Amino acid sequence: MQQPKICLCLTCSTLAENLEVLEKYRQWIDMAELRADYLSDDERLYIRRFPAMAGIPIILTIRRVVDGGVYKGGEAARTALMARGLAFASQDTTKNFAYIDLEEDLDVPSIQDAALAFGTRIIRSMHNMKDTVTDIPAKMAQIRKTGYEIPKVACTPRSLVDVSTLFKESAALDYDHIVCCMGLFSIPSRVLAERTGSFLTYCSPPGVNVDEALTKLGHVDPIQLNTLYNFRAIDEKTELFGITGYPLTHTLSPNLHNEGYRTHGMNAVYIPIKSDSVKDALDFAGILEMKGLSITVPHKEDVLAYLDSVSPEVETIEACNTVVCGKTGLTGYNTDAEGFEKALLAFLQVKNLRGKRVAIIGAGGAAKAVAYAVHKLKGRACVFNRTLSNARLLAEKYGFKYAVLGMEDQKLLEKYSWLIIQTTSVGMGAGENDTAADPIAFYGFTGSEQVYDIIYNPEKTPLLRRAEEAGCRICNGYSMLKHQAYKQFELFTGVPYEN
Repeated sequence: MQQPKICLCLTCSTLAENLEVLEKYRQWIDMAELRADYLSDDERLYIRRFPAMAGIPIILTIRRVVDGGVYKGGEAARTALMARGLAFASQDTTKNFAYIDLEEDLDVPSIQDAALAFGTRIIRSMHNMKDTVTDIPAKMAQIRKTGYEIPKVACTPRSLVDVSTLFKESAALDYDHIVCCMGLFSIPSRVLAERTGSFLTYCSPPGVNVDEALTKLGHVDPIQLNTLYNFRAIDEKTELFGITGYPLTHTLSPNLHNEGYRTHGMNAVYIPIKSDSVKDALDFAGILEMKGLSITVPHKEDVLAYLDSVSPEVETIEACNTVVCGKTGLTGYNTDAEGFEKALLAFLQVKNLRGKRVAIIGAGGAAKAVAYAVHKLKGRACVFNRTLSNARLLAEKYGFKYAVLGMEDQKLLEKYSWLIIQTTSVGMGAGENDTAADPIAFYGFTGSEQVYDIIYNPEKTPLLRRAEEAGCRICNGYSMLKHQAYKQFELFTGVPYEN
């Protein structure tokens, strides 16, 4: 199988606008798909001109609404438009459409014969906008009418299990084919098209002229494909790593890890793997023979049940954020504690927390790593959590106090406010004025507090913004992310991130 191509979807209303988008991304792509269903009625009359204007291989697609497109005309009009796109073929085939996308149930011999005569390959596609497709080889064989056609299956997995099945079933296909996942679990199939043997992967430009529905299909930005995921260099020898969690909407871990691989000249890639089940993520990693996984919320505690061995830190903290997949099985580590300790000491400009009263907000997997580090640094802490029993379990482990996170224990929070550490996911991705995303909105800052929020997206959560306005020193979790990622990188590769 050849290296998968990068295909840019063009969804503007005019040919000129589409050409402008194509020029902007030309260096990052191999071909483009002209979505003629997005063109205005007048512009559709001139689609035949576009391949010569573009200067790269172009797919002609006029997608029906039922298949995720926006074409609302009748089938006779759509067929006539396809014929217009193929008409007056040039002897210079680069000026013709290189491909035409025809749905599996569209059987128009004249279009098919014209495509064959003019050297235009047919992509024979099926789309399931609501569910996955099982038995990919059988489905491909069913929709592939001739050996000249490229069968395409685009489906919408309901879980990572469906994605795992797609990878297993697609890898064995020994002819040109296209497979892609849409929706929440789409990214692995888009970035790792080489592993499914897909002929191409679709991408879309971010921002202007991108239809919201198309974005929801899971298309990746073409620049990200190249500069973040190093798509063109992925081959059968590429080592795979990733981060798993749910909803996994705001993570910079791929940026850090993939930059490390590039700096050290490693043939490796690190991708986001959204999953609401850590078992599904580990199974997926096994199918793709991945070398390591970063574990984030909400899986840092659940993952323990599936590990073959753990580091002393994991055994004490009872939370794991790093899994190394080796010959002896799955080994769990916790780099959050070390990353947090380094980041915190740099922020506070101290050597330890001896004699300092610290409030830890939350009692989940991240809080466990933070509590471990605070105890190691000799701090005196109180754990505040909405569920008191969880706060007690964590606090008693280190001889800390514990309390309910609410106005009833505001006085205690004031007492432990020299340093306030926010460890929950509340505030992640929040807007500037989203007061509901402030886990201690009831607390009035005096300006003497130092506030650390482990969230780094946004740069300033509503909590940090409010604390800063009151005169407090603040720090977000980006430095913690970097330090823990550097340690993960070393565990994954055996090489220090920074020499």
